[in-house]
Amino acid sequence: MENIDEKDYGEYPTLSISSGLYKTELTKKFKERKNWVVPNPKKIYAIIPGTILDVYVKSGQSVKKGETLLILEAMKMQNQITMPFDGKIKKVYIQPDEVIKKQHLMIEIA
Repeated sequence: MENIDEKDYGEYPTLSISSGLYKTELTKKFKERKNWVVPNPKKIYAIIPGTILDVYVKSGQSVKKGETLLILEAMKMQNQITMPFDGKIKKVYIQPDEVIKKQHLMIEIA
């Protein structure tokens, strides 16, 4: 393998793989990507953009696992968002007929 001179070609991080060391070029898109964070199970985000059709809960309400929290219409499909575990609703950030984007915080659980 030929030696790559970083001053001529830019930064080439070294990857360590069981069979050896390799240099690779990182794309601009990769360098500027949003870092992954551990999801908070107490915050329910929209995984797709859509329109809120109905909200069945309010702040302070106790909800059991599996109960419907809201209906999110996306791509002509009505998606039923259910409670992931027993808990109490801390705050509702959405209302019926609201158009939301992907990753919009919809409900927070106490």
